Amino acid sequence: MKSSQIISKLPYQEPFLFVKSIDEITEQHIKGSYTFKSSSWFYKGHFKNNPITPGVILTECAAQIGLASFGVYLLSQEKDLELNNIKLAMTSTDIEFLKPVLPGENVSVVANKLYFRFNKLKCAVKMFNQSQDLVIQGEIAGVILP
Repeated sequence: MKSSQIISKLPYQEPFLFVKSIDEITEQHIKGSYTFKSSSWFYKGHFKNNPITPGVILTECAAQIGLASFGVYLLSQEKDLELNNIKLAMTSTDIEFLKPVLPGENVSVVANKLYFRFNKLKCAVKMFNQSQDLVIQGEIAGVILP
């Protein structure tokens, strides 16, 4: 399954789609990227005169790449599944925030599969800024249903 096909199956759209590209994907890991547009709605008021990307948005970006996109790919490896109406539910997160992400910054997310069984996917995720500094790390889990 190609990157564009995976992204098209996600149940998100602008302004809440935080996946620009899927750069690598195997049965064990995924790597993707996103650039946070300076004009994004969530920068207005977060923080006055010094905007940074909210942690919940960073977590969402990591989940859309490392959980949703990865889950779509893993489900696509199973035969006879219809992937046009995927249902997702995040079940847990344990994220550590290490550095701020500024408006206009490009980030890359790397997720390594810890397990995928009974349609529950759990991954170790890391997000890096454009200088390759680690900005978040942790674990994300969720249920993915075709």
